[in-house]
Amino acid sequence: MRQVKVVALGTAGPIPTPERSSPSFALVREGEILLFDCGEGAQRQMFKAGLSPCAKMCIFISHLHGDHVFGIFGLLHTMNLLNRQHRLQIYGPQGLRDLVEAVLAHTGLKPRFPLELLEVRGGVVRETESYLVKAAWAEHSVPCLAYAYIEKDYLGRFHPERAEALGVPKGPLWKKLQRGEEVVLEDGRVVKPEEVVEPPIPGIKVVYSGDTKPCNSVVELAREADLLIHEATFAEDLRDRAEEEKHSTAKGAAEVALKAGVKKLVLTHVSNRYRDLQLLEGEAREVFKKSYLARDLDVFLVTREKPK
Repeated sequence: MRQVKVVALGTAGPIPTPERSSPSFALVREGEILLFDCGEGAQRQMFKAGLSPCAKMCIFISHLHGDHVFGIFGLLHTMNLLNRQHRLQIYGPQGLRDLVEAVLAHTGLKPRFPLELLEVRGGVVRETESYLVKAAWAEHSVPCLAYAYIEKDYLGRFHPERAEALGVPKGPLWKKLQRGEEVVLEDGRVVKPEEVVEPPIPGIKVVYSGDTKPCNSVVELAREADLLIHEATFAEDLRDRAEEEKHSTAKGAAEVALKAGVKKLVLTHVSNRYRDLQLLEGEAREVFKKSYLARDLDVFLVTREKPK
């Protein structure tokens, strides 16, 4: 079984509260942390969640509003003090490099580990053997990226008995069929993978909206995701203000989830004006039943069974 763990490190809106830290979510997979936004206090929340600043990690910044980026600098300082060895890559929109380099220069912080600052646009921004991260432009008051973590498909179940019945000898040809490649037998017959291998199983998909009004680009990015993390700054009575400031209501986030056909919606980026959190969750669930308002340090597990 494959599993990723999503930890809500900070679920506040622009102003933190005693209960909610500034925006940040951590996706943990096979010893690696993918950090989406890094608001003030993110490193302290990481320690609370048992996540090491020295772990293999990359950071994805949605936009350069302070509540989403001010935690980077304290985290970099701590990484230095803890003698981090792993390379750190920070992805974000244009302006990220100037911002980070200016703070490093003026504070005298010189990372003793490899640090890469990568300004990105839409499309695939990171790819490994097992997953990729795609970005799409959201609709906010400044350039803002939404991100999708997408695991590569599992190979479908291989049926050795079918291969044997077709006269495919065990060995390298079986491996080729399992990789989705056609094979040619000695007698000239061609055996196609679909004759002996079941269809591939889609990998896990998790999407982080950043700050945004409901928009088609996020709907398309989130299409059939296992988990959509979407901002929900306001309740429905302030929909006009949400539209003006290019934020979302909880109901608006639920409408995105419904259109995208996601399995579960996690609401975050909650305005400090709200104490009755059931209000936001209830408004979302009127549209999309599997809506959950995240609290700081909540953990969401997403699993996928491997083919037998």
